[in-house]
Amino acid sequence: MNARSQPTQPAARRRLPRALDYRGLAELRHQIRRFLTFSEREARAAGIEPQQHQLLLAIKGLPEPLRPTIGALAERLQLRHHTVVGLADRLVAAKLAVRLANPADRREILLRITPHGERLLRQLSLAHRAELESAGPALVQALQAILGAGAATRPRARA
Repeated sequence: MNARSQPTQPAARRRLPRALDYRGLAELRHQIRRFLTFSEREARAAGIEPQQHQLLLAIKGLPEPLRPTIGALAERLQLRHHTVVGLADRLVAAKLAVRLANPADRREILLRITPHGERLLRQLSLAHRAELESAGPALVQALQAILGAGAATRPRARA
């Protein structure tokens, strides 16, 4: 492979990491892990596994025009298709979700959250929101330390 065929890397990746970069990345991962640990505890306390909570949230928060199919949800959760099938089976067994045929294409199966699942998801989401209100500033600070203080105020790039 010659030098021209290699993909170019952004300047941030080409330069050697400084000790501060390592500390910043470690702190960001620490803050993310703290939040995820909280999330896992809350889900288990509510009687479901953390990945089941993530699936409920993915169904509820799925952006338009995506439909809540196993394939779309697997991509959103970055899980394998068969793993999401198993999670969906457990949600259906717990009466937190149901499988429905898409009225426009009866071959396509969609997941829908039941009223019981909606109540559980709302309870968990409120707890997560409260946790983010208290832990969020440390998470934002860790992210800003890596990206630079101006990163949070810069306009987002449009896709």
